[in-house]
Amino acid sequence: MVLSQRQREELNKAIADYLSNNGYNNALNEFMKEADMPAEIDKKYGGLLEKKWTSVIRLQKKVMDLEAKLADAEKEYIAGAPSRDKRSPIEWVPRPPEKYSLSGHRAPVTRVIFHPVFSIMATSSEDATIKIWDYEAGDFERTLKGHQDSVQDLAFDQTGKWLVSCSADMSIKLWDFQAYECVKTMHGHDHNVSSVQFMPSGDFIISASRDKTIKMWEVATGYCVKTLTGHREWVRSVRVNPDGSLLASCSNDQTVRVWVVSTKECKVELREHDHVVECVEWAPESANSAICEGAGSDMKKGSNRAGPFLASGSRDKSIKIWDISTGVCVFSLIGHDNWVRGVRFHPGGKYLLSAADDKTLRIWDLKNKRCHKTLEAHQHFCTSLDFHKNSPYVITGSVDQTVKVWECR
Repeated sequence: MVLSQRQREELNKAIADYLSNNGYNNALNEFMKEADMPAEIDKKYGGLLEKKWTSVIRLQKKVMDLEAKLADAEKEYIAGAPSRDKRSPIEWVPRPPEKYSLSGHRAPVTRVIFHPVFSIMATSSEDATIKIWDYEAGDFERTLKGHQDSVQDLAFDQTGKWLVSCSADMSIKLWDFQAYECVKTMHGHDHNVSSVQFMPSGDFIISASRDKTIKMWEVATGYCVKTLTGHREWVRSVRVNPDGSLLASCSNDQTVRVWVVSTKECKVELREHDHVVECVEWAPESANSAICEGAGSDMKKGSNRAGPFLASGSRDKSIKIWDISTGVCVFSLIGHDNWVRGVRFHPGGKYLLSAADDKTLRIWDLKNKRCHKTLEAHQHFCTSLDFHKNSPYVITGSVDQTVKVWECR
């Protein structure tokens, strides 16, 4: 390294100061003679060499620390997340902070759902609109208007070409999701329609209402072809099992009912909740082994657990897992501090996710029947959540009018 004349003189003076301070007088005299320096050394060079030396060591340590951090960050960037490469997709769970917080709705968000094919999601709100967003980019796409009152629920068919919505205006609307226009409006319920779903075939729609009934509608004609009665109060939610043979519904009458679609009969009535049951969800087959292990200690309630299994979330703050073949509650998940508003099984089957009025999103370990992780998700009640079937994303909606996208890893 080449020093300029001035730098060389300053360094020489600093060395001379160091030698004189430490009593190396012979060396100092020789050095001053050889370096051709004046006898007097300026005070400002006092202790300069030590200062420089220590600061160089300190900076060197800092550089090494930063280089290590950068190497970690690069590894994380390549792997996509902290230690994602060590974890299989079955283990992926949403991690804070959220990837996007999307605002646009002017009233509480009532439902959030993923599109089965494209990287978009649909959200509904008490502002009577449906909004479409790109969850990967965090962009707003469009608004679907047509309902006159709060939109309560949304569902896509399996192809993603059709969207169905239901509303407090007592109507159900079918939207062509390629042209983004409403093609049918179905009337027949006498009160707020709170839940809607496509049958797996896509030929029929099922709906539940505050008029205490569940109705089945033919997509082609828009006609109501079946009405199921039995609940004594507002029916909050209805869900179809994967093969379309059974329906599960839950109600303000504090029960969960399972119906046989072909005969319209109520196969089983599940009563253990102490308050309104807000949501039900069929367990995927991938969850059966975890549920059976969780129920293991209680096997006396019926040793050959065949399933199918069903999860229900209630205003009594609990989530219950039911064995439909026996009509028994195999276990409860306790931990939320307020009404449970939404439940979703992890596609891997190991976990159940729930959203609640305690503003959290919780991940439950089914095998051990305990809360695995709690995310402080929103500023206000969490009303809805969805877990993408094959991409690592979870979405939540809230009374705070925002929709949040969470990445899983």
